[in-house]
Amino acid sequence: MRRVDVRHDKRVRRATQLEKIDMIDYADLIVINKFERKGSEDAKRQVQKQYQRSHQLFDRDVSEMPVYGTIASQFNDPGTNTLFVALVDTINQKAGTNWKTSLKTVANVEKHNVIIPNERRYYLREIAETVRSYHRRAEQQVGVARRLFQIEGAIEAAKERGEAEDVIRALETLKADYEAKLTPESKRILATWEETKAKYAAKQLVTKVRDKEIVTELTTKTLSGLDIPKVVLPKFKDYGEILRWVYKENVPGSFPYTAGVFPFKRQGEDPKRQFAGEGTPERTNRRFHYLCKEDKAKRLSTAFDSVTLYGEDPDYRPDIFGKVGESGVSVCTLDDMKKLYKGFDLCDPLTSVSMTINGPAPILLAMFMNTAIDQQVEKKEAELGRPLTPEEYEQVKEWTLQTVRGTVQADILKEDQGQNTCIFSTDFALKMMGDIQEYFIKHRVRNYYSVSISGYHIAEAGANPITQLAFTLANGFTYVEYYLSRGMHIDDFAPNLSFFFSNGLDPEYSVIGRVARRIWAIVMREKYGANERSQKLKYHIQTSGRSLHAQEIDFNDIRTTLQALLAIYDNCNSLHTNAYDEAITTPTEESVRRAMAIQLIITKEFGLTKNENPLQGSFIIEELTDLVEEAVLQEFERLNDRGGVLGAMEMQYQRGKIQDESLYYETKKHSGELPIIGVNTFLNPNPPSEEELNNIQLARATYEEKETQIRNLREFQERNKDKAGPALERLKQVATSGGNIFEELMETVKVASLGQITRALYEVGGQYRRNM
Repeated sequence: MRRVDVRHDKRVRRATQLEKIDMIDYADLIVINKFERKGSEDAKRQVQKQYQRSHQLFDRDVSEMPVYGTIASQFNDPGTNTLFVALVDTINQKAGTNWKTSLKTVANVEKHNVIIPNERRYYLREIAETVRSYHRRAEQQVGVARRLFQIEGAIEAAKERGEAEDVIRALETLKADYEAKLTPESKRILATWEETKAKYAAKQLVTKVRDKEIVTELTTKTLSGLDIPKVVLPKFKDYGEILRWVYKENVPGSFPYTAGVFPFKRQGEDPKRQFAGEGTPERTNRRFHYLCKEDKAKRLSTAFDSVTLYGEDPDYRPDIFGKVGESGVSVCTLDDMKKLYKGFDLCDPLTSVSMTINGPAPILLAMFMNTAIDQQVEKKEAELGRPLTPEEYEQVKEWTLQTVRGTVQADILKEDQGQNTCIFSTDFALKMMGDIQEYFIKHRVRNYYSVSISGYHIAEAGANPITQLAFTLANGFTYVEYYLSRGMHIDDFAPNLSFFFSNGLDPEYSVIGRVARRIWAIVMREKYGANERSQKLKYHIQTSGRSLHAQEIDFNDIRTTLQALLAIYDNCNSLHTNAYDEAITTPTEESVRRAMAIQLIITKEFGLTKNENPLQGSFIIEELTDLVEEAVLQEFERLNDRGGVLGAMEMQYQRGKIQDESLYYETKKHSGELPIIGVNTFLNPNPPSEEELNNIQLARATYEEKETQIRNLREFQERNKDKAGPALERLKQVATSGGNIFEELMETVKVASLGQITRALYEVGGQYRRNM
């Protein structure tokens, strides 16, 4: 028995090529892989016709020829399943065997669900052109406005000199011609410029955020008695310079949001959001309460251990037991989630929770949402003095979903590219991400971010700042295209997207937020027609973990301080400052307190941060913004030429580029060409002794904590042993029938553990397998 495998790519191998070497004459089955590609159906029909001619099967319909279109990279691909059934049947006929398979033949496998439809495969090139086109139009308007300003000056001068009326009329006619060339938007900008300047020169300014009026004091008095303005505007008179500044910069809170997505920073609250997670849920809960002990706003950011990150349950198995509660908190049941956030009102408007989880993110998110719902149910029942009716429970549930604030990372694309905690097949993981977003739309979840599109891990894996930004934004636009292909409206999901960047010491990090906000805003408005809220890119930023070194660890606080200063200058929406000892161990309370003090000293003591647009007007910042933006657009084009983000992932392009850049950095560091203080230059003349190094205390989960987690898990499973099986079967049925998996997970997590759910989803969605 022979099988011919035809790989369908940009150079489709024609049936005649197979004919030349007699392959079709001898083949029992022919496979055309990569069947999601454009032209695949035509290729299949061509091969079917050639097979029909070669085997003289003119009495049978061409569609009956044994030619199969497959997408072998997809789990449970109908074409591959149909091929396997045919293969078993053919072996049985030829060898007289009686092999059986539970797989079913799918008739007329012609269309395949793909993440990005073929007609949208050039989306990244279109995005690059959208941004460049915006800037070209802006510059054209700048030229018109500048000439108009010059003509007005000439008219004024002519009148002062008493020039003839016909000269002045000619100039007035020329002025009218140039005014007609201005777009309505340009006219509005110029007409309101003096009013804008007057608003920011006042003592107070009233702005609206989410339909709330906020009164902001516009100056801060120094000890010397000077009034420092919160926002400073340029003193331009030239119409062209005014237009260029507004089109490229503008005031914070105004398109294209280069300086920030809100008019002013939140009063009375710092952007602090510290990352924590260690040992048991109870231990991490204590750390959370320590971190926000004196804060009105409770901003919690959760790190999970590797057992949780890979969707497993705690166990005595040697490869699991040692990792339970290490470098993150162990959470495997709804009970654990409730212990983790005990004492925090998850629906308080001043509380928000971020969870750094990706592979099993839908499961952990369902646990979190149920924790928030159960909190509010308990409060309501205590208030009423009785259990809630089913109708009352649904009302509380809906209110909770619409109120709870926070973020789940759930960025599976960057996991493949740089972090590696993928557990489900990529297509299935993306399907669940889409299900979460559809659930959010259905239940009007407006205050919770369904994904944190992350560049941090790409940077930690070795990418330089331009690559980090380009890959992260490209991933974000890929999610946009995927959600649009599922029929969602841009303004229904774009506000639920958030971003997460790393901040190092390279010059490009000075403008990473500015460039991200400007590209996102321009593309959202100009290409996707999104509303103002959707145009605003909000991001969390964390100081670089890769820049921390085990040698001279006290110097790490200096690096972190500089990185935090850049982030605050750039109006990040929230910030995590790393502890100096993170190069060695999980931070201690002492090191975390120092890390928090870095932010507090910058925001409370450092005078220049009283101004909220300190980067605007700097020649180097403006130049860097333009240079980095263009470099990002060029990277979009390189990704586009490789088939977009998903096509590039198939070829390992992102991973290869990250590895190359990591090697370049390490080579420079090792050679001393890139000076690292205390590491390859300015070395300590009295380094610590081996005994001192061995005495450094490392934070670890105890044996008792690991056993406690296993015991609690088994108690949960025993309590729900009669309910878990049917719940998992319902979950698998929903997944195989194309239903909303997250909606079902909201019920499944009540009775099944993380590991049980993960294994059930493996059966219907497939485990992750890296492309080779």
